Order: sequence, then C-alpha cells, then structure tokens
Amino acid sequence: MTAEEYVPGGTQLDPEADRARLFAAALARLVRLAPAVEVVAPLTPAPPWVGWGHRGDGVWPWPDDVDADLNARPGPDWLDDLSARVREPLLATRLEPVVGHGDFESQNVRWAGDEVRAVHDWDSAVALPEPALAGAAAAVFTETGRSAVRATVAESARFLESYVEARGARWGRAEWEVAWAAGLWVRAFNAKKAVVSGAGRQPLDQLADQAETRLRLMDDGLAG
Repeated sequence: MTAEEYVPGGTQLDPEADRARLFAAALARLVRLAPAVEVVAPLTPAPPWVGWGHRGDGVWPWPDDVDADLNARPGPDWLDDLSARVREPLLATRLEPVVGHGDFESQNVRWAGDEVRAVHDWDSAVALPEPALAGAAAAVFTETGRSAVRATVAESARFLESYVEARGARWGRAEWEVAWAAGLWVRAFNAKKAVVSGAGRQPLDQLADQAETRLRLMDDGLAG
C-alpha cells in the first residue's frame, strides 16, 4: 500500500447532494488529469469487478476476496447468462482506453462540501475504454461501505449524462452500449460473489429488479 500525501478531514458526500453530477464531474476531472496509457506501467490485470477481459476459463474471473471459483458454482442461470451477454460488447469494443479509477465508490472518496478532498484506493487504477470506466462508476458510486442501497437506473443515467457533459464529449451508440454493459458487469460480478460466499441475496435481488431496463439501454445504445 502506498500514498502520495496525507490529506486529513473530509467525509463521504451527503446523500442529499446531487451525487450523480458531483461524482461524475470528479471522475471526469481525474481522467482529464491522468497520464496517457502509453506512458504508465501496464495496469493489468484489471481488478476482477472490472475484469471482463480476464484470460481464464469461463465467464467469471477469480474473485478478489472470496476463495472460490465462481465458474464452478453455477447459477442462478439468469445471472450467468447476463454476465456472458454483457461481456460480448466489452470484449469486442475498439474504443481507446484511458487511465482512471476502477472502484469509484462513495467509500473511496472524501469531500469537503461539494469539493473533492481525497480519493483513496488507487490500487484500483485501471486502463479501460472511457465509457466502460464511466459505466462501471455509474453503477457503484452510491455505495458507502455501510449502505447496501445501490444506484438506481435513473441515478446511473444521470451520472453518465453528467460525465459526458463534464468531458465535453459526444457519445454515439457504441459508447453508450459499452457504458451500460460495464455497469451491468460490475453489478453482476458483485451479485455472483455474494451468492457464492453466502453474503446474502440483496445484491442479486436489486440487480434482478433493474437488469431488464439496463439491458434494454445497453442493446439500444441509449443515454437513459
């Protein structure tokens, strides 16, 4: 574990704040300030929650904190099918990677009001296509480490729209497809890991409530 500088103070962002917009703007700023992929050491392999490009057998990579082969524990069938489906556009994309933070959860960011105070967990630095980086963050940015309430589809859509605006970008169908696919992958991986480890069904049930809508947005390449 390393750290550049000790930064005291700061709290997790107030849930009453416009979290989607603020987190999206913060991630956009980090990507803008990050070095180019070609001038940093290889950021591989990616952490498993964004590890759809793993080279192992099966759909699932080896998990980060569960000593179990997720591929050897089949089911629920719809979840395994979902992960295979969303992995296809993520592996097929030719969008250029950028350097960014691959675990952009609320618990890893400290704020002073509406200003970012510090970002932790930089062992999760990754090089991913920018829509995939933003899409993964849009799916998990509400997670505090204490609350099990995960981002709604509307919150993820607002995050992505705010990110595109902050970057001054224009996304087409390919970018939106990858963004929604990446968010689904993260949520599916976390749900599978929870089922296998016996941590409970809540991540699975919350994903089941949203999966159809998120898949439709992915397949249609829509903003929200």
